[in-house]
Amino acid sequence: MSKQELPVVSANGAGAGTVERCCPTLLAAPLDEDQADELAPVFKALGDPVRLRLLSMISSRAGGEVCVCDLTPAFALSQPTISHHLKLLRQAGLIASERRGTWVYYRLLPAATDRLAAVLTRPATDPAPAS
Repeated sequence: MSKQELPVVSANGAGAGTVERCCPTLLAAPLDEDQADELAPVFKALGDPVRLRLLSMISSRAGGEVCVCDLTPAFALSQPTISHHLKLLRQAGLIASERRGTWVYYRLLPAATDRLAAVLTRPATDPAPAS
């Protein structure tokens, strides 16, 4: 279980859907060892161009999910290699999968990408850097 707190989404009528910071971001305070150990595999999974493209293809798909049969033709890689990359994305907690008959369907886990965005977001109190 994560020791890092996640942003709290306001549920009241005014400002519903806005993110309230409940913890320091990477840009506001140094990560502790546990936070770094938890985040490193996720960033490592995203550090490969094939996995980054796969995540983008899955997350941008209309309907929110995509069959592996639709992902494989987009790459000059074998199906087992694509499956390996998808496995690493699943292990990093970025996507989920569901088998339906002979095919596996993948979908983004938005909480994972929201968490990464929150960690990388500059605190609102910081002035924008001068250009």
